[in-house]
Formats: sequence, structure tokens, C-alpha cells
Amino acid sequence: MIETYFAGTYWMGRLESAESCAQRAAALFQSLSPLDPTWNRWCEPGDSFQEASRLQVDTDAGSLREHLERKDRRLSDGFLYGLWSGPSPDNTTSVTGSCGSESPWQPSSCVLTPPEQGPLAERVATASLLCQVIRQMVLAWEPEFGLATSTEHLMSLAAPRYKAGTLPGWMTYFSHQRGTVPPLPAPVRVEPVGDLGTLVVLTPERFTMTNPEHVQLAAEVQQVLNDAGLLHPLRPLS
Repeated sequence: MIETYFAGTYWMGRLESAESCAQRAAALFQSLSPLDPTWNRWCEPGDSFQEASRLQVDTDAGSLREHLERKDRRLSDGFLYGLWSGPSPDNTTSVTGSCGSESPWQPSSCVLTPPEQGPLAERVATASLLCQVIRQMVLAWEPEFGLATSTEHLMSLAAPRYKAGTLPGWMTYFSHQRGTVPPLPAPVRVEPVGDLGTLVVLTPERFTMTNPEHVQLAAEVQQVLNDAGLLHPLRPLS
């Protein structure tokens, strides 16, 4: 079984202007650039790889604000964004999401999705790199919740009406708004993310659904986190 990995952060109820969202996005893309050599040139989607490759978007705040303010990027009182980077059609990373809305029903998000296979997929699916990605997302967007894991792991846990914030991953981020992370069994690592919240890392090796020890550890940690009241649907940021 091939497991595909992603990293995402989520929050709700924070009204922001296009300028504020663009500044946050610019900070994120600037911080991603040193993490992988393919993450220094970002483009808009197109009808083909060749066409999309010509749709480069500068990732300074001014250019990203123009990207967000386009009519096709508006979402009620918020904004949609979506850029990709990569050298070939089967070796691309996307960063997508929404921001700026004060809706108490529709979450805002930032999600990084690497390719499914290949050298880049192998580089991204490590604890060291995914932890850095989650950290940079948190510092840029100040979300309530975040996680990095395999899609297969999340699907194995998700109920039909899954809501962001209710399930943990290989790495899980909790803002201080959610509460204090309790003691967790080894080899779980718990790290602060600035003064914003806490990152929980299940294992330093790649988490896989084919490893029964990983699956058992994930279930034990999920129960502890749930008992501590940390796993619940998103709430509007205070």
C-alpha cells in the first residue's frame, strides 16, 4: 500500500483583509523556500502542465494580494488561494486553502500536498520536514489546529461527517486556546511552537498504517488527547 502524506492547519471565525492574508501567505512561502529546492517557484493551476508553468506568481505580499483579490478567488467574506510548485507533472507540491472569513461554520485552512511518489514525496514524508512545514504554517497563520499524516491514516479514523479538529495525525498541533497537552507515552514527543501552541509528534520514524505498533500508539494517544478535551470541532478564534 502506498501512503500519501499531507500537512494542514485549520481555524475559524477570523475576519481578515486581503492585505493581512497576503502578508501571512508571503511569510509562509518565504519560510517554505529553504525547506526544499523545488519550493522556490510557485504557479497558478492551468489546463496543462506547460500552460500552468507559465503562470508564475511572485510570493511577495503585494503579488499575493492581487492573487487573492481576483474575482474567481473571492469566497463570501473570505478568499481562496491555490499555488503549485514542481519540475514535472508527477512531481508537484500544492499549497491550497482559504482565509479571511469570520464564518462560524466554514473553516479556513492551509494545506500542503506533496506528490504521491518519487524523490520529493520521500523527502517530505519525514518527521523532520513535516514538523518544519507544520511549524511554519502555524507561525504564518496562527491556526487553532493542525496535523500532518497520511491520507490513509486519516480515512481509517474519519467518520462520514468528519470535522477538522476531531482527529489527530502523525503530527498534531494544538493552539493554547484548546488547552494543555497531557503527558503522553514514549516515543511521543511534545514541543512548543513559539508561544502559540504545542506540537505532538507520535514517532520520529515515518508513520505508516502497515506498522501495527504505529497504529496501536496512534490509538492510545488519540484516547488520551480525547479524554483531555483536546479533540473537538473548531471554534471561532478568540
